[in-house]
Amino acid sequence: MMNQNISSLPHKIIGVAVIWNDKQQILIDRRRQQGAMGGLWEFPGGKIEPGETVEQCIKREIDEELAIDVEVAEHLITIDYTYTDLRVTLNVHECSHIKGVPQTLECDEIRWVSLEELDKFNFPAANFQIIAALQQKVANRKELIK
Repeated sequence: MMNQNISSLPHKIIGVAVIWNDKQQILIDRRRQQGAMGGLWEFPGGKIEPGETVEQCIKREIDEELAIDVEVAEHLITIDYTYTDLRVTLNVHECSHIKGVPQTLECDEIRWVSLEELDKFNFPAANFQIIAALQQKVANRKELIK
């Protein structure tokens, strides 16, 4: 498998939202059972369309998938990850939930969870770097407050 040329794999460039509410909880959703990585939890987002910025993509995808408005804030991390059949580039931004109640339009389940609770959920492999970046950022913030 290692011999396969990585550049021949399909490559998806994805805008990913880490959506915070005012209770310092993060929104995650569970992928539909059928389909790639079915049943795993994820941070919502989707493929960036031609001519779209990451921020525009995130706002559009969150509206389409969850029917809520978010404000796209700072860039958290960009992750390049290669699965066996797919390469992904995840452009991750922190976002604030502005209005609307999240709907399960394209997923099986939605939860608001604390940063500490994220470890209890099964995420696709590429997502663990997002969780690590969030934990690092919050730890740094606590250091500054001390």
